[in-house]
Amino acid sequence: MSKVTRADFDKYLMGVYCPAPFVAVKGSGSRFWDDAGKEYVDFGGGIAVNVVGHCHPEIVSALEEQAHKLWHISNYMCTEPAITLAKHLVESTFADKVFFANSGGEANEAALKLARRYAFEKFGKEKSQIISFYNSFHGRTLFDVTVGGQAKYCEGFGPLPGDIVHADFNDLEQLKSLISKEKTCAVIMEPIQGEGGILPATEEFIKGVRQLCDENDALLIFDEVQTGFGRTGCLYAYQHYQVEPDILTSAKGLGAGIAIGAMMAKDKVASIFKPGLHGTTFGSNPLATSVGCKSFELVNRPEFLKDVNVKADLFRKHYAELNAKYDCFKEVRGIGLMIGAELKDETLLKKITSECLNQGVFVLTAGHSVIRTVPALNITTDDINEGFARFDKALSVVFGK
Repeated sequence: MSKVTRADFDKYLMGVYCPAPFVAVKGSGSRFWDDAGKEYVDFGGGIAVNVVGHCHPEIVSALEEQAHKLWHISNYMCTEPAITLAKHLVESTFADKVFFANSGGEANEAALKLARRYAFEKFGKEKSQIISFYNSFHGRTLFDVTVGGQAKYCEGFGPLPGDIVHADFNDLEQLKSLISKEKTCAVIMEPIQGEGGILPATEEFIKGVRQLCDENDALLIFDEVQTGFGRTGCLYAYQHYQVEPDILTSAKGLGAGIAIGAMMAKDKVASIFKPGLHGTTFGSNPLATSVGCKSFELVNRPEFLKDVNVKADLFRKHYAELNAKYDCFKEVRGIGLMIGAELKDETLLKKITSECLNQGVFVLTAGHSVIRTVPALNITTDDINEGFARFDKALSVVFGK
């Protein structure tokens, strides 16, 4: 491959991202390297995607093996990897049927379409309202950003899809005032708001949402694009709360770095989708679903999932030590290895994350004031300790200690 530079990114790619000031060239486990040879500890995990790290040998082997068999044949045919992955997901969750897409945004679009079509066929066209929550994030399609409830992602893209309302997250009384048996077809929520700041739903709230949906003949959709696939120490976060949705969306860790999304549903809902009502050219492709099968095999083991919480405890221990030294965090929250550290001074967010990068540890942000760490679920103790040693150096520079 010809040599490119960070300046070439600005020259040739649309400016919808603001990436780091280097070109990433290779990765292994929970480390990656830039084009100058500098090594980084990766606490970002590809934004909760690389559940078994960079270039896991079994993932590489699965991809190589399938690449010598079949890449793409279209949905006029069914393939072994897609059927196998769907079978794994159904046998391990509440769901009866699966639809494969290419991303979390596509999976959410499919879920919202299915919910509206279900209500249309069962109750009539008046029952089309979708309730979501402020500060949520469900993807970048026009439907998804409208449902997401963050004005900054919607402004200037109107007219937006209608009959979508929002409530405050974890406010059951407000949801009660909005939901209607005559109008509401679905409530969509993240069990833990990710982009909004790593805000877990309370157990009371999530159980209350389920009850309100049941009382009002509304479907409950869980967006588990970020929380799913072992991130919380369960295969999916709904299992942590012991509350089942009617529809669930998954992506990110499902493909361990290969683009894939899934929309999963109970039979009563899934049966509404008939041939031609929805689809996607590359959904169910053999390469992505073969990797999904291997990712599932690696993650969905009791000992692997149990270890997620052991590593999460180590992250929290290090965060507590940093806070004792620098008194910079208002709160450290999350479940499993989806952790957010809210800064007391949000104006320092960019400065801290930039200095972390200078010191060789990559962390993410969420909301206006939260440092987000969503590493590979199999990150080693040595990598955790080294990453926080570099984090400590970054904070010492920022706070002059």
